[in-house]
Amino acid sequence: MITVTLGTIPFSFDRAIDWLDNLLEAGVISESVFVQHGTTDVSALAKYMYVKTTPIVETSMFKKIVQESRLIISHAGQGSTRGLANQGACFVLLPRLARYKEHIDDHQLWFARDVEKLGIPYCTTLEHLKGIVKSPPPSFQGRIFDEPKLAEHLMQIYPA
Repeated sequence: MITVTLGTIPFSFDRAIDWLDNLLEAGVISESVFVQHGTTDVSALAKYMYVKTTPIVETSMFKKIVQESRLIISHAGQGSTRGLANQGACFVLLPRLARYKEHIDDHQLWFARDVEKLGIPYCTTLEHLKGIVKSPPPSFQGRIFDEPKLAEHLMQIYPA
């Protein structure tokens, strides 16, 4: 199974769904697919009987789905990336880009470039994603964040 997770922010991520539709239509993906899509329209995927979609999924259920997946295609949100890395998942990041109005800026791309140095691949082209689907990276082994969470860090800097 392949899992796609687009997060829950109120920006549509149509490029991810278009690319997934392309890979399904071309037969590059012919296995079951689970898509957590947030606010993104996934009606283009309704024609595929082996694609299940949901706007949001509970954390414990998502962890189970990750364990059952051979590959996770994830938006490049820091929380999602951290969770997938901590779970030792086989995953690739698909950063949301400002030029497509998928986010307010390119911070997901900047983040993806940084974690790529740690062995987490990211894609900004359909061809690159196609290659990853055909030949997934190894499951991630390691840690990406040793620092405290942002809230903890800010509480240390700005005591009440």
